[in-house]
Amino acid sequence: MDIDVFAAAHAREWERLDELVRRRRSLTGEEVDELVELYQRVSTHLSVVRASGQDPVLAGRLSSQVARARSAVTGSHASSWADFAGFFTRVFPAVLYRLRWWWIGVTVGTLTVSTVTGVWIATNPDVLAALGTPESIARYVEHDFANYYVENPPGSFAAQVWTNNAWVAAQAIIFGVAFGLPTLGVLFLNAVNLGMAAGMMFSLDRGDVFFALILPHGLLELTAVFVAGGVGLKLGWTLVSPGPRTRLRALGEEARAAVAVALGLVVVLFVSGLIEGLVTGWITNTWLAIGIGVVAEALFFAYVFTVGRKAHQEGETGDIENAPAAVPVAG
Repeated sequence: MDIDVFAAAHAREWERLDELVRRRRSLTGEEVDELVELYQRVSTHLSVVRASGQDPVLAGRLSSQVARARSAVTGSHASSWADFAGFFTRVFPAVLYRLRWWWIGVTVGTLTVSTVTGVWIATNPDVLAALGTPESIARYVEHDFANYYVENPPGSFAAQVWTNNAWVAAQAIIFGVAFGLPTLGVLFLNAVNLGMAAGMMFSLDRGDVFFALILPHGLLELTAVFVAGGVGLKLGWTLVSPGPRTRLRALGEEARAAVAVALGLVVVLFVSGLIEGLVTGWITNTWLAIGIGVVAEALFFAYVFTVGRKAHQEGETGDIENAPAAVPVAG
């Protein structure tokens, strides 16, 4: 075998592999598959060159190239801390920004349903009476609503609401694969429940108490649920209208982005859970409690529209193909 002819025949493949390894954090799904294929192919080339024994320098070069490609494919290219930082500085905020109009739309729609429900209940005695007896409604408004936030130890209550909210968010995302219809159901149910609580509180002139107890944690918590709902609806819409991509490929790409959102929202909901468990109902200064919620919400939006926009403009899609453990490959 003429080793020079062999090297000339495969030089473009070796150069392409180097290029993909250098750009491993911003590859598309197709490029990830190409990286894996070239890694396997060049590994075979290395075996051929070594077996020939004609060019130790070329063998060393290919050996180094294969090692770098292996690191890119298996995810050992960076430490777990670097991957963790990369996820929260690029992947998660980028997909939040890319899908912003979906979850902003969900926010507007949900708050509209909640407001209409609340006004309907508060201004219609017959509707209010259908929700319970005057005694049970008074007990809810005067005692149960506020007591809910302080009847359990703060730590265990924070963990409880974190788990519950994470499950609601996960449902909103996962149900997207059913064309988003169950996601709409989850969002509608939550909107109506919020409106019912508001309607009962306002019907007995306790609207100030309602907002004092909802706003500190609810701003961030509800935003996280709205984000999950928007991502779930986008996932469902991808099945209806995949665009120029095949339906399977489009679903795979959006599903991986949805997983990135689900992972990121675990942290967001952890923060809102801490606020609900340690601030709501426990800090008696209403404006201080609300101020904490406003700051948390403002930081989230600043995160999305500064960090997320920058990462999105640099080409980050939010696809988690570069996860630490392994690089997913399309079937």
